[in-house]
Amino acid sequence: MQIVFAVFTALGGLVAVVAGLHGLYRTRRVTRSGHYAIALVKSPPPGAERPSLAYETRDGRIMEIVSPVPLPAGTDVRLAYDPDDPREVVVAGHERTGVDRGFVAAGLVIAAVGLLVAVLGA
Repeated sequence: MQIVFAVFTALGGLVAVVAGLHGLYRTRRVTRSGHYAIALVKSPPPGAERPSLAYETRDGRIMEIVSPVPLPAGTDVRLAYDPDDPREVVVAGHERTGVDRGFVAAGLVIAAVGLLVAVLGA
């Protein structure tokens, strides 16, 4: 029974590592190869917690998306967007890489605990 717990613990840790690495990769990809725009932060719609971001892409499309981070309404922010999918954005100064690094670190610790339990329990 202990080995089952160890395997599930290690797998859970690996899932957290993959999620964190994917977040870091996505943020890096969008900020390095994306296009930049200035977005207007609009008030959140009724029932929503986060505001909307309205910006114009290089090809003239007007985009309005839900902000990935909380921001004060009525301000302007600089963001990077993916030219292939302009709804995928990273708000400058609010990249949240700390959260992704936290997932990687916690996942590695959890996976190591699972492996340790598997080795000591066998």
